[in-house]
Amino acid sequence: MRALPEFNHDNPEVREYIMEIAEYWINFGIDGWRLDVPFEVKTPGFWQEFRDRVKAINPDAYIVGEVWEDASQWLDGTQFDGVMNYLFAAPTIAFTAGDRVDIEKVKGSSYQPFPPLYAKEYGEKIKHLLQLYPWEIQLTQLNLLASHDTARLLTIAGGDKPSVELSTLLLLTFPGAPSIYYGDEVGLAGGRDPDSRRGFPLESHWELDVLEYHRKLIALRHAHPALRTGSYEILYAEGTVYVFARILGNEEIIVAVNIGTAPAVVSFEVTSLKSKPSKLLYGSADVSWNREGESIKLSLNLPARSGCILG
Repeated sequence: MRALPEFNHDNPEVREYIMEIAEYWINFGIDGWRLDVPFEVKTPGFWQEFRDRVKAINPDAYIVGEVWEDASQWLDGTQFDGVMNYLFAAPTIAFTAGDRVDIEKVKGSSYQPFPPLYAKEYGEKIKHLLQLYPWEIQLTQLNLLASHDTARLLTIAGGDKPSVELSTLLLLTFPGAPSIYYGDEVGLAGGRDPDSRRGFPLESHWELDVLEYHRKLIALRHAHPALRTGSYEILYAEGTVYVFARILGNEEIIVAVNIGTAPAVVSFEVTSLKSKPSKLLYGSADVSWNREGESIKLSLNLPARSGCILG
């Protein structure tokens, strides 16, 4: 390739050079582009042209931008397919880790995984997030819990393993494209950058229980289309218990989480599901469906700091 001219996005020669690089690597076979701080490019039409040229070579190439907040202006169908969904990460960490969050590891960041949230507040934030973009865009968001720009989740949560498992359960049952930062699947810790970029540990240092629940949750997401593209409906959100359904056609999946330090027993009316999911696909819980007059209620007895998936 030719030498890079003096860098300036407004310089047509620079613009063309960048487009050539993008086209070269797409032709070479990469699956897409993650675009760092794209908002720093002020040149009108730059990202629209970038998309047009990348998609002309591979219509399925994934273009994701590093935008930490409301990304509506970037997700109009002419620029990015999705963004790094810190709007999911922040409330999910605040909910599952709560007051375990090490404020020094997140203070000053461009997302706020604090103060602690209970189920009702978490549900409100998730509902707002799901209303922020059209459904088709929700399904292309890059959902994450940590990245090279943040401390690792285990460290943020003060080393609390259940916080990581509960967050991962919510990540892998949420609409969109789940992203697991390398090493999180084997229990790698790490503070702020550059500590968050530690080398992948030797197998002798893997947390095998962490690896196992990642495998189980990933397998369930692959096995059940509802967990990938099904609608998302909050069924119950009170105190420490959060319950929602993923629905696609006749497939109905229920996910329940208890963030509390004590077991939780809840019972609530369910009107929107045709079936009564009661088979435990993941986790542990006592499950029963009961009719009370004209109402059908789901009763759950959830262990402390645990979650489950019912199908």
